[in-house]
Amino acid sequence: MFGKSQPLPRSVVIQKEVTALLKRGLNTAGPMLALVIVILFFAIAEWATGSDGNFTSMASVRLVGIQSVKIGIASLGMTLIIISGGIDLSAGTAAALCGCVAALTLESEWSIVPALAMAVGAGALCGLFNGILIAGLRLTPFIISLGSMTIFMGLGKSLSEQGGTITPPAESIPEWLWASVTPFPNPEWIAYPLLPNFGWGVWLTIVLAIATALLLHQTLFGRHVFAIGSSEATARLCGVKVRQTKILVYVIAGALFGLAGCVDIARLGKGDASAGMGLELEIIAAVVIGGGSLLGGRGSVVGTLCGVLIMSVIAHGCTSLGLENHIENILLGVIIVAAVYVDRLRALKKESV
Repeated sequence: MFGKSQPLPRSVVIQKEVTALLKRGLNTAGPMLALVIVILFFAIAEWATGSDGNFTSMASVRLVGIQSVKIGIASLGMTLIIISGGIDLSAGTAAALCGCVAALTLESEWSIVPALAMAVGAGALCGLFNGILIAGLRLTPFIISLGSMTIFMGLGKSLSEQGGTITPPAESIPEWLWASVTPFPNPEWIAYPLLPNFGWGVWLTIVLAIATALLLHQTLFGRHVFAIGSSEATARLCGVKVRQTKILVYVIAGALFGLAGCVDIARLGKGDASAGMGLELEIIAAVVIGGGSLLGGRGSVVGTLCGVLIMSVIAHGCTSLGLENHIENILLGVIIVAAVYVDRLRALKKESV
């Protein structure tokens, strides 16, 4: 009577797995459809206006991909945080701080590999700082990350004596790092001509996205992240180590923020402590547009990447059509509001069931 419970029949297990896959597919279908609609909108607008911005050219595809690298890498980390029910307003300044750390390491005559490692490590420390305060001391993520946002920016400026920028010698930045964020890498060796000839930074983002998706959906840690975001109290009652899991989430996200901060080294050849101001809004917006819920418990890597691409396509499309910057801001704002409204409708529907 009190023996071990019998395992579920294999057919039941398979049915549950299929249901979970279908549900995950439906959650990503919306962002993918929105991306297609945005692309069609600008393509039709370019054709109707007779603009010569070449929005539909392969060069535009490459440019959108390259412009998405920094936000894309950072958004993967923010996806983990938002699914767990948290938020990190310090993501932008943490990335900028890590870029300054990498630039300072190069300026100190270290090679690029230690510089990148130092940047990723600095990002992980930033995440550990936030994670301990938020999960360890049970403080509000919004307030804590708002405070750490200014702390990280101040630390970045303190590393430099030139108003927050650190410019290492140009020869310290290898050619392969420059090639990571150029739409026309030389030599043309990455999956060409079978796939668009992006800089390898795009392929790095895709690899990190696959790894993040596997972490979320194929590991016990990922299940715990979803459980905490859905109901932290229930997760704790089920034996989930909530504090340790949330701290680890912020550490992993911080490491991704640190790697994203290194993109400025490749693109601009310098670290800038002020480059992260406002970046956190784009990162959070990408996750929200991609179907992530600010209430926690829902989000996907594919949806987040779609959100990143939607923002990049809007920016590039407005430039191709010669529209002013405020038009881009209005379009992006409308999409964010629509995404939040859809998330609210989902929450109300879930409560009524």
